[in-house]
Amino acid sequence: MTAATTMPDEGAPGLRPTVRAGAGDRRIDAVGYVFVAFFTVPFFLFNILPVFFGIYVSFTRWSIVGTPHWIGLENFTTALHDRWVATAFWNALAYGLIIVPCVTALGLAFALFVNRGYPLSGLARTLFFAPNVVSATVIGLVWVWLLDTQFGLVNHYLGFLGLEAIPWLTSTRWSLVGVSIASVWWDLGLAFVLFLAALQDIPADLTEAALVDGAGRWQRLVFIILPQLRPVLSMIVTLQLISTLRIFSQVYVMTNGGPGGSSSSPIYYIYSVAIVRNLFGYASAIAMLLFVAILVLTLLQRLVLRERS
Repeated sequence: MTAATTMPDEGAPGLRPTVRAGAGDRRIDAVGYVFVAFFTVPFFLFNILPVFFGIYVSFTRWSIVGTPHWIGLENFTTALHDRWVATAFWNALAYGLIIVPCVTALGLAFALFVNRGYPLSGLARTLFFAPNVVSATVIGLVWVWLLDTQFGLVNHYLGFLGLEAIPWLTSTRWSLVGVSIASVWWDLGLAFVLFLAALQDIPADLTEAALVDGAGRWQRLVFIILPQLRPVLSMIVTLQLISTLRIFSQVYVMTNGGPGGSSSSPIYYIYSVAIVRNLFGYASAIAMLLFVAILVLTLLQRLVLRERS
């Protein structure tokens, strides 16, 4: 008589075999930690640590030489009464009012054009995105030449139209507009790519059904395409707002914040306070104010997206 043998169910609770980590597993874990350290250690040293050091320095009087002297909130109260800080933040708002609508509208228009597959749309895709892969410094140098009052191509073509030359970069009235033009040209590529990817994700059934129902091109855009693009539209607007708060290279290369601070930006003013005036504590306090502004914008963007979803 043979006794029946019942194998235990490995899936039953309490019957799973206990696996102990051996020396080989520990060696694999150690190798993994080494690979992760190649990223985490530089990230901590060059990103996390400077943030906390900057917060500490913002409460001190420090000129990079010697020991920081703790002064509490003095730097912040000074910054809140500094008219050049107010000018820089107001300029950032003006940059946002010019750059964000232009980048959003042009990015969407170019994406709609390329998405329809017209002839040369492949070449257009490259041309629209190309400025975004060039550094902002190079973009600034190119537009310094294009917007030159006497020899620039822009004023040259304005002359053909019978218009007077505009002092794009040397006038308090036009300098901010001149920098904005270069920024729009540089930022356009990212918005274009994001819009194009979102357009290609829209189900074809929606637009085909609307076409069968007799919807025109404008109706399909307003009632089908734009609602589908709402999340990416919100993201692009938020990214552009943050980008305008961080604008620096174009200002530095094209106008040096002038004339008379008319084209200055928060980052450029932080640079001038820290590097030119050697007031690192005060510059860190202004940077903290800028961080708060960007944080508020980000939280607002998340709030809007959550309500929309």
